[in-house]
Amino acid sequence: MPSFENFKPFIVTGLSLGGVYALSGTGVVVLFRATGVLNLAFGAIGAMGALISWALINHTGTNQYVAYAACIGFGAVCTLLYGLTVGRFLAARDALVKAVGTLGLALILLGFMDWFWPPKSRSMFLPTTNYGYQIGIVHVTWTQIIGLAFGVAVTIGTGAFLRFTRLGTAMRALAADREITATLGVPVRRVEAMAWLGSGVLSGAAGLLLSDLVALDAVTLTFLVISSLAAALIARLSSLTVTLIAGIVIGLVDALITPILSISAYRDMTPFVLATIGLLWISRRRVVTVGRAGA
Repeated sequence: MPSFENFKPFIVTGLSLGGVYALSGTGVVVLFRATGVLNLAFGAIGAMGALISWALINHTGTNQYVAYAACIGFGAVCTLLYGLTVGRFLAARDALVKAVGTLGLALILLGFMDWFWPPKSRSMFLPTTNYGYQIGIVHVTWTQIIGLAFGVAVTIGTGAFLRFTRLGTAMRALAADREITATLGVPVRRVEAMAWLGSGVLSGAAGLLLSDLVALDAVTLTFLVISSLAAALIARLSSLTVTLIAGIVIGLVDALITPILSISAYRDMTPFVLATIGLLWISRRRVVTVGRAGA
């Protein structure tokens, strides 16, 4: 077992990744609550946006900040277009059809990325990576700080938005009952479009951060959505606070397993194991509550 000193750098890594997982989980939860669609293409959209940003910087000489904006813009436009064209036909379908529809989008984007950017070593470092703080033996970059802080800020900001704004109230109403909300005069299509747009913005931001924190690889970034989905599932696709906590826990556990050689090879199982444990614990509490009520 490594000493505590060996774990310190991985604590920082885990917190930063956990923040981004929470950020992504928030995008998944908000879209699901507004439209009922579980967006399995979230990671692929962010990955393609990051690769577009990399190509603009390295092959066209585009200003890096313009390229970063292009990454977020691609996520927003791609997700919005999918929501306006395909997503609206999924509204009345069952949950399995909705999930498979976005899985198809993920596979299409993976195919495009493999075609335009064949697998090879690539890297993209944000300007914030060059600056940071030294805490003992651990160097903490501003990218890592932003990863955690942005995840927390987005979660709190989204919660406030859903609670205190008219559009947020409409999204919560859609989650409760789509048909009744429509009969009350709420522009359902417009509200759903805004949910798709917001989720796409978060997808692009997550892809940009993860391309620096993890790697600029299409497959890796696409399947990192599993950790975000695990956080959202632990929150039962409803609580943003639980999504934040779950995302940070998943990031920490995943990172802290890395230096333990005996089990590090199984670290990819972390989100599945934690999601299973979390859901079993929540189900246990619900069963106990029902049992007591019935007694």
